[in-house]
Amino acid sequence: MQTLRASKLGLNPTLLSPAILDILTTLTEAGFEAYIVGGGVRDLLLGLHPKDFDAVTNATPSQIKSVFGKRCRIIGRRFELAHVYSGRDMIEVATFRAPPHRPNTTASGMVTRDNVWGNIEQDFVRRDFTINALYYQPMKGQVLDFCHALTDIRDKKIRFLGQPIQRFEEDPVRMLRVLRFAAKLKFQMDASIRQALTPKLAERLLEVSPHRLYDETQKMFSGGYLTPLLPLMLEHHVWPMLLADVAPVLTAFIQRAAENTDVRIASGKSINPAFFYAVLLWQPFLQRVQQLEGQGLASHDAWTQAGVDVLRRQQRHTAIPRYAEMFIREIWELQPRLIQPKARQIPSLVTLPRFRAAFDFLYLREQVADGQTEGMGQWWHDYQALDNDQREQAIRLFNRQQLRQRRQQPIAVLATSERVVAIDPNATLADLAIQAEATLESRSARRRRVRREKAQANVRETQNARRVAVLATEVEPTDALMTTGMKPNVHTRAPHGSQDSNLPRRRRRPRDLSQVFMGPY
Repeated sequence: MQTLRASKLGLNPTLLSPAILDILTTLTEAGFEAYIVGGGVRDLLLGLHPKDFDAVTNATPSQIKSVFGKRCRIIGRRFELAHVYSGRDMIEVATFRAPPHRPNTTASGMVTRDNVWGNIEQDFVRRDFTINALYYQPMKGQVLDFCHALTDIRDKKIRFLGQPIQRFEEDPVRMLRVLRFAAKLKFQMDASIRQALTPKLAERLLEVSPHRLYDETQKMFSGGYLTPLLPLMLEHHVWPMLLADVAPVLTAFIQRAAENTDVRIASGKSINPAFFYAVLLWQPFLQRVQQLEGQGLASHDAWTQAGVDVLRRQQRHTAIPRYAEMFIREIWELQPRLIQPKARQIPSLVTLPRFRAAFDFLYLREQVADGQTEGMGQWWHDYQALDNDQREQAIRLFNRQQLRQRRQQPIAVLATSERVVAIDPNATLADLAIQAEATLESRSARRRRVRREKAQANVRETQNARRVAVLATEVEPTDALMTTGMKPNVHTRAPHGSQDSNLPRRRRRPRDLSQVFMGPY
């Protein structure tokens, strides 16, 4: 073990967050040992800004709970930890671990429980990588190095504490962690690690909880190093274990989305990791839409059902939460509405909660020469930069352009109200025009004719109803009825124009309205 002075390594307590200093001070004053450990110390030595800090102590979780009271929450069954809150920040506090007395593992060697407490000398052996095994005590100004971790950091090398195959079997998620560190820190993996990362070993990831794998992909997609990470996932066979329905090919769309995500994170902009899931699953989604439409499902229903089916299959590998699912589906379902919007719906589309994400998705598709965007990505990009008057003018121009395109569309099918006549695919455009003019009406003329026929049918029904009302009056009894003694039934008289319509009928007499009492006004 080496005890190094923190000041010589460039470590200063002012670089630490107030939350971690508060927790370390509280534990030290309570009589326990407490250190900063893990990636926080490593990033400080590399001159990076740590995303968070983790603490380790010789206090058990129950003792940590007694020190911090309501500020502490115990979590985990496999690895029991304490989450301690200091203001709005949360610090993860672990207890020194020792080798288990008896192995608690599955048949494949994955550790199912590791809650045996020990001292700091035993704890560093339980850690995975040497670069994460530095212990920093800011109050004492000391850094403890048990395994030449500082040398590996200077050499930019990733090494395991122990045999890589055994450490991967104990926790298969370490395969994702080693790739993440290699991409983030631009370190080289040790040769023994590269040899251990085989397709057969990668299948161990299928034994890990989908919820834990989703949490790990969140770190991978939101770290700002997607561009170098994706080729490593393909090279070391972990891509099919996380994305079974996505072809293991780095397409131009995925590459462009990864670069755009890294740029946004580097510039300090926020991202939603679910957006990259929408990019990855886009091709399986389109394939499912095509299958459903081939089965006769309407286009709108096919897009809705395809999103449900694709995300349901992905749940077997990474448990995407419900709110992220809704985010992804809304991005997909807004694509056709943004490509072929109705002019009157354009102002309301911009106000939708997912418009910005759907627009970014469409714009990325257009940048990689997706032929189905019809140039609408650039149109929406320009539209958002206009003021209200200019937007109204842009909508009017867009509406005129849509009407012009509809008139100029080549006729693929000539339809009548009674039959559909298919067009010969070998016919020229002139032949199609002649056939269209000679045989059938245009769509607008056909609609006018249908409305005219409906109006005429309504007039005929009204006239027939009036004739029936006239015939349903009292009539003179015929000779046949008089001889039989039957009373005439005025409701059975045949309508005007039939053979029985010549029967004598009584004429209606005009009513003397002067004798009618209308009531007080």
